[in-house]
Amino acid sequence: MKWPAASLLLFAAMSWPALAQSQPAGALPAASLSQDQIRDFIREAAEKDMENDKKQRDYTYIQREEEHKLDGNNQVKSTESRTYEIMVLYEEPVRKLISRDDKPLSESDARKEDEKIQKIIEKRKNESESDRSKRLEKLDKDREQGRQFVKEIADAYNFRLVGEENLDGRETLVIDAEPRPGYEPHMKDAKFLPKFRFRVWMDRAEKQWVKLDLQCIDTVSVGLFLVRLHKGSNIQIEQTRVNDEVWLPRHVALKLDARLALLKGLNMAEDVTYRDYRKFRTDTKIVPGGEVETK
Repeated sequence: MKWPAASLLLFAAMSWPALAQSQPAGALPAASLSQDQIRDFIREAAEKDMENDKKQRDYTYIQREEEHKLDGNNQVKSTESRTYEIMVLYEEPVRKLISRDDKPLSESDARKEDEKIQKIIEKRKNESESDRSKRLEKLDKDREQGRQFVKEIADAYNFRLVGEENLDGRETLVIDAEPRPGYEPHMKDAKFLPKFRFRVWMDRAEKQWVKLDLQCIDTVSVGLFLVRLHKGSNIQIEQTRVNDEVWLPRHVALKLDARLALLKGLNMAEDVTYRDYRKFRTDTKIVPGGEVETK
């Protein structure tokens, strides 16, 4: 599942505590980049991230999700994990569960996953050209909305260059973003933006975002008050360069402090890792049983 900058920020606004306080090494003068220059930087990164999203459709990979349920003192009560193989079927990513708590599935559960994948293959294989066009048009529309959302982020915040930092051998600019007073959102989803601040690490050579750290700074109500996020909820995301051609997710860490349906408090932390990116060759196909066959 791809989480480009657009999706990530929307996900944070719609779903999930504290902005990283580490001080970047080798500080740069704050005046070295103006507000307009930083906004242009953010917009360019948004365009590149949408290109990353397109390229990720050419990759299969492994996604591991580890969920921690916390008590009132933020101590872990229980932990469970699920690992998925992400494959591309008819231009869309599909998740196949391959293990729970790092243990292989039972024969019965593995068979159910294979059957699920086969049903998707049959459905897509037999869809009409009209239905396929509508499905792909919707995907393109969703991606375009994501791009417009990130462009609006550039207008919704005041930015400050706080320095530079070396991340995994790459020189990055470290930029803080605070909600812009008087900002009026143009998109419906953008109404959540003033409830969040963030810090972003931008690769200065390629103008790609490498790391994001978002913090909820006010109560956020989502879905007619069915979910209410509290101040302090946080999401951190890291990307990595793959095959010297694309930037893809590497790690997501989130902490959620919320109330569901105004009745039950929910404290949880989740850690998601991505690995084993492989180019999905044009001569590769999925065959019955969920196996990958390459000519």
